[in-house]
This record gives sequence, structure tokens and C-alpha cells, in this order.
Amino acid sequence: MRWNRTVTVIGAHAEGEVGRVVTGGVLNIPGNSTLEKLEYLQANDDLRKFVNQEPRGCAQMTTNLLLPASDASADAAFIPMQADGSHAMSGSNAMCVTTVLLETGIIPMKEPETEVVLDTAAGLVTAKASCRDGRVERVTLDFFPAYVELLDAKLEVAGIGTISVDVAFGGVFYVMPNVEQLGFQIGPDVAQDMVRLGNDIKKAAQEQFNVQHPEIEQFNSIEFLMFTGKEKPAAKVFRNATIMPPGRVDRSPCGTGSAARMAAMYAKGEISIGEALDMRSTINSSFLTSVVGETTVGGRKAILPQISGRAWIYGTMQLGSDPTDPYQLGYTLADTWGTGIDHEIPGLN
Repeated sequence: MRWNRTVTVIGAHAEGEVGRVVTGGVLNIPGNSTLEKLEYLQANDDLRKFVNQEPRGCAQMTTNLLLPASDASADAAFIPMQADGSHAMSGSNAMCVTTVLLETGIIPMKEPETEVVLDTAAGLVTAKASCRDGRVERVTLDFFPAYVELLDAKLEVAGIGTISVDVAFGGVFYVMPNVEQLGFQIGPDVAQDMVRLGNDIKKAAQEQFNVQHPEIEQFNSIEFLMFTGKEKPAAKVFRNATIMPPGRVDRSPCGTGSAARMAAMYAKGEISIGEALDMRSTINSSFLTSVVGETTVGGRKAILPQISGRAWIYGTMQLGSDPTDPYQLGYTLADTWGTGIDHEIPGLN
């Protein structure tokens, strides 16, 4: 065996959503802040392709790049690299990163609770890990502020007509239609239908709505769509289905999406500070969430979300490439990756 590149990865998932963590093979990324490092990765995409595209990866996962913290008050930084590109923040992946940091001893574990401050491109996130017998049992994330951009906005979607959506920021911008108006319930049996419909609605929202974070110039686009449902509203049980590019459903209840949804629910008076909510995913996994306070972002009213979930390590692997391998950065095919991306296959492009 001879490799011209080696990356060590810890496999983990948070409530079903795969979030692998790079722990070796990448020393650092150029940039004075995690946001600048994110911009570098977005402009220099080889690492993401190498770890995420076939044969070393797949569309149904994220690979988190673990980095030294740029902010002196943080313990570590991470950047989620996903099928469509590198992003600012992910709640489920923050749970995976925290679990990997503590259970592998990169950061010393203290029982019964270890606090880890994560430096992300969207801001600092405090992770409180409940620990027992050498493992992380639950990770509770204190998020940066989430806020509403649009409430009950009218959106024209070809083939559907006019629907009502909320647009909010929870780490990235989400457009959120409720499924009751669309005539279906979130579940694994309608996953493909949700992907097709969700992509159409997101495309319409991107064309019709302009968004701009008041403090971070680079955050100016709707990145994800999340369908919202009411499972047992009297018991504060709700259901989320985030549609992830290039065309799949988030297996977890979605951390940043839950933050965005709570911002919209709070603005509508549907929830109050300190009220416990149970956000469920398409596969019925759960995040426990609440609004722990109010704040402002650039003069806008905002909430402070708290999101709690579980993550598990399932493997350790080394990813490499032989210098004779024609697929140095991998490849994608439309049968799995959909038709919405450029398919780069050596010899065909």
C-alpha cells in the first residue's frame, strides 16, 4: 500500500445523522478566524471532495474538520463539510464533535459534566456534556442568537401555488413551510417526495426572498429548507424534516433548524422562555430544546436557543488515495447525488 494522502476520521452519529470527525492528517487551514477558514475551504474545495465524495464518502453524511480554536476563549473549532459544500454550523455535528473530543481524550473528560466551548463560523457554542463511566451520555448546546427574517410570508411555487412560510436564522438561514398546508405528514415513507417538493420550495424562496444577517456580511442566502409538523402540540412534541443538498432528508431533528424554528415560534407567541420542547426527526429521533432567553442581533429581537441530544462513536478509519488512483477527489453519480450538482468524473469532463 502506498498513499499520497492520509486523513484519520472518527465515525459518529447524533440521533441518526452521520457526522464523521477528522482528527488527523490536516494540521490547520489558512485564516485568522473560523469564518475566514470556512471561506478558504469554500474557495479551495479539494479536502471536502476527498473525504465526502465516493468512494471514501457518500451523500448521506457530514465530515467535520476539527481545527485549533481561533478564539482564545474556545477549546476547539470545527467546520462541517457536507455534500454540497462547507457550512458555518450544525447542531447535530457539534454533538458529534463534542463526543469525539471527550471520548477519545483529545479534551479531558470530567464527570459528571464537561463544558466544551466550540468556535464556529457562526459564533461560539457552549457544549455541556453529561458524562458517566467514560462516555458522553448527552450534549446540551447553548447556541448563539437565532432570529426571524420573515413570518408567514407568501411564496409562489410552480405546480403548487401560494404557500405560507417562515424564514429564520439558526446558524444558517432556513425557509420553513408547515406540512399541514401541503397535505402530508412527515415520515420515512414520504422521504423521496419531501426531497423533490422541498427542493422546489427552496429554489422558489431563494429567488423571491432576500436575506442578510445584520452582523455577518457573508450570511446572505437561504441554505436549507425544513418542513415543520405538529406531532403532539399539547405535549409540546413537534416534527422536523430538513432537506439536505443534493437531495436527502436529515436523519436528526436538525439543531440549527430547531433553533430557527424556535425563533419563529417564539415570535408568534407559540412558546415561552424555559418551555421544554421535544423536536422529532423523520426517523423519530429526538432533540430536547428550549428558549433560555431573549437578546438582540443588530437591533433585531432574537432568542437564545438551547438544544440537547445524544451522539455515539461507531468507528475509526483512515482515508487515503494511491497515486495511481484516477479518483483522487472522488466522484458523484446522479443516481445517488441527484441532478442538481456538477458531476466531476475523470475522463468524462
